Amino acid sequence: MEPISSHIISAKFTTKRKNINLHIVQCYAPINDAEEEIKDSFYQQLQAELDNKKTNDITILMGDFNAKIGADNKGYEEIMGTHGIGQMNENGERFADLCALNQMVIGGSIIFRTKTSTR
Repeated sequence: MEPISSHIISAKFTTKRKNINLHIVQCYAPINDAEEEIKDSFYQQLQAELDNKKTNDITILMGDFNAKIGADNKGYEEIMGTHGIGQMNENGERFADLCALNQMVIGGSIIFRTKTSTR
């Protein structure tokens, strides 16, 4: 495990498969009302960590992105479903752009969850 910053930590695991590793990145993003410079710095550090992997690595990005992605996936059909909550906010747009750039899927937006299943 390696701390990247006070908001990002990364762990890499080797697998039994040759040349394939598991790369897990856990993070806590600045709140939506944070200064732009703070959010820019966070996403630059996060992108640098995502760039720090081999092509064959499996990457899992998780954490609290303080983001709302909403249910309207127009322009983001490749990376998110229509089961987001609320309206997309600025952090949601930053998060969706990061996922699109890195060809990652926002898993929580794909499967419909009832209120009882989210407790």
